[in-house]
Amino acid sequence: MRTFLGFPTVDHRHVFAIALPMIVSNIAAPLLGLVDTAIIGHLPDAIYLSAVAVGAMVVSFIYLLAVFLRMATTGYIAQSYGAKDLSAQRQHFNNGVIIAVILGLVIAFASPWINDAAMWVVAPSAELEPYAREYISIRLWSAPAALMTLVALGVLLGRQNSRKAMLLVIITNAVNVVMDVVLIIGLDLNVKGAAWASLIAEWVTAIVGFYWTARTLQWSLPHFVVSGQALRRFLGVNGNIFVRSLVLQLCMATMTGYATRYGSTLVAVNAVLMQFLMLISLGLDGIAYAVEALAGAAKGQKKPDKIRYWCKITLLWSSLFAVSYTLVFAIAGEQIIRLITDIPEVVNTAMNYLPWIILMPIIAHWSYWFDGVFIGLSMSKGMRNTMLLSALIGFMPLWWLGLPLENHGLWLALSGFLLMRGVTQAIWLWRTSSKSAHRAHVR
Repeated sequence: MRTFLGFPTVDHRHVFAIALPMIVSNIAAPLLGLVDTAIIGHLPDAIYLSAVAVGAMVVSFIYLLAVFLRMATTGYIAQSYGAKDLSAQRQHFNNGVIIAVILGLVIAFASPWINDAAMWVVAPSAELEPYAREYISIRLWSAPAALMTLVALGVLLGRQNSRKAMLLVIITNAVNVVMDVVLIIGLDLNVKGAAWASLIAEWVTAIVGFYWTARTLQWSLPHFVVSGQALRRFLGVNGNIFVRSLVLQLCMATMTGYATRYGSTLVAVNAVLMQFLMLISLGLDGIAYAVEALAGAAKGQKKPDKIRYWCKITLLWSSLFAVSYTLVFAIAGEQIIRLITDIPEVVNTAMNYLPWIILMPIIAHWSYWFDGVFIGLSMSKGMRNTMLLSALIGFMPLWWLGLPLENHGLWLALSGFLLMRGVTQAIWLWRTSSKSAHRAHVR
């Protein structure tokens, strides 16, 4: 049997059969998003682009908090897929659909209050606010669809069908671009057109995703049976991941929000440097998706040795990606910054913070990988608790101690937070594994 880096070549291919399509979709989505922005950006008044940017930020923040649906569904589906239990997979799908529809409708009907809260936080100009409000009020009616798509992605990834998961992401963005051309350029609907384009794209994707998952699970309406106990357990997992996502988003938002105290240049600098984190996630997310599906399936098969095996091979690739990113950023970091912006003041200032970015992949890749392991094994309580610990003993103390360092202090806090996430997750996983091994030995 041919081997590579100590593992059979066929198993490396298995990892990348899951990871590669998701890496491609991670690249395709922002590229299509650039086309979307370019269409709006060529309207005669810059206020339209600003309104869409503000509105999209608010809607994205809400939908990112709902990513627990995708994560929880992936973990449960991967385990029941490994156990070859189609009935359990349908039950998890049912649970996800119920939560997606109910929560989506709550978000949609609560749009006036969400709009008020968003405008209070963002505080846009009097001229900008009506356009931003209009965009948000339209977009939030796609909430049931956006959340349904998260469930569909969870099912497809849990069943290791990442090609269709990739296609779902691409469909969303491709339909959005086409509808932008029709509604913004063709019908001259400006901000309203951008909002309707995104809404249509999200509903089309949800319908396609539902159809694919229903076919994959051989699901039909008679299978829509809900177990109260299973739903409560599913809700508990989702609640834990929601807390985890909220804490993560608040820590990341601090990088932009608190930088406003140090001047507009540093806000721009941090916005540019945060794009490096997006580049890191292209590869590391792909590996995380692979370990979610493979470790989850191994758990469903009740093969702890297989869980450890897939963890080892995916950790190897996560580490290789991290080292590669660090080398690329060390060699070409300045060139990447200049590709993102050509404002001399921003470029020169950003170079002072480049060392943090060079170290970031080595520090951060552990948390990406551990997230994949925890999701695959449905260790949602561990995800919640380690995130809270990392914020309390990592981000907050370093942010406070780093106040005299101003923006360097923010990057110190972020680096410490990501490092602490890896440390706390490693300890939690080790303790959980030790307890499981002890219980098995006692039996």
